[in-house]
Amino acid sequence: MARRSFAEFGNALYTGEKSIDFVGRRKIWYGISIVLIIVAIVGPFLRGGFTFGIEFTGGSQFQVHIAEGGERDLQIAIDTVESVLPGAAPRVSLVGQTDIRVQTEQLEDNQSRELHTALADAYGVSDEEVTASYIGASWGQDITRQALVGLIVFILFAALIMALYFRTWKMSLAALVALFHDLIITSGIYGLSGFEITPAAVIGFLTILGYSLYDTVVVFDKIRENTAPGELTERRTFAEAVNLGVNQTLVRSINTSVVALLPVGSILFIGAFVLGAGTLRDIALALFIGILVGAYSTIFIAAPVYVQLRQGEDGIKKHDARVLRAREREAAEGDAEGELVEGTADEAVV
Repeated sequence: MARRSFAEFGNALYTGEKSIDFVGRRKIWYGISIVLIIVAIVGPFLRGGFTFGIEFTGGSQFQVHIAEGGERDLQIAIDTVESVLPGAAPRVSLVGQTDIRVQTEQLEDNQSRELHTALADAYGVSDEEVTASYIGASWGQDITRQALVGLIVFILFAALIMALYFRTWKMSLAALVALFHDLIITSGIYGLSGFEITPAAVIGFLTILGYSLYDTVVVFDKIRENTAPGELTERRTFAEAVNLGVNQTLVRSINTSVVALLPVGSILFIGAFVLGAGTLRDIALALFIGILVGAYSTIFIAAPVYVQLRQGEDGIKKHDARVLRAREREAAEGDAEGELVEGTADEAVV
């Protein structure tokens, strides 16, 4: 019964029998997004800034392999690092079911050997069960630079393709506004939660771009169909035609988002709680947040921004004016017919 009701609701939205005014209430959605963006930008810096992984900042890393059933108390690692490197602020985390990972600033060779031995003694394992590695700061800078280059190239290429496909740069710009909205909020949630930004998280961010644009293109394709010269009739204003397109694709957007969130949520749960796999967790967390925010921005940001970009065009103004005049005439004719019927009824009573 619920499935049937949802299908009926979707059909009513598609035919225009029912309509949710996404475009007309855009100031509300803008206000919500502005608040979220301010929190996403200011919040991480109030708590000390973003937490970048060792791959970006450089440093030394130790991984302790502990036999199944052994002690995996993280405080032991923290105390051990403090005893060898007073004042250090290590990042200690569980990896999988048997390992502990310790990350510090880049150490000298003698410091690395000393900490290596101290960790083995603290957990009661042999030296062979502790692996040490380090990543130079220059390598991290290269990774950061390449990530930014990839992001810029992707955005420029996507903007060009969308402008050519939709034959208007305004649709492309509206889609990019929604895209930056998604990136800022997702990054802000990462910063507020204290999760590390790792290369895996960057991969998740780049994947968000593709998903967000896909959802936006689906909605915009229907909007373009509704606002084509032959379809834009005097029954609806331009904003109403755009809003109809959003309503017609609403159920599809919800279904697509839910279907995408279910496996991503499973990966996030398995990576974070079952396997303790940091890479799975980082990618899945970025995707999970991005899909939610992307579904919101496509409906509540991209379409209203597109309407705002085009409402000032002369052709759109003239079309909307004709629609409003036609409605005024229909309303006036309806009032006149009502008065005529009322007068006839009065005469009949007399």
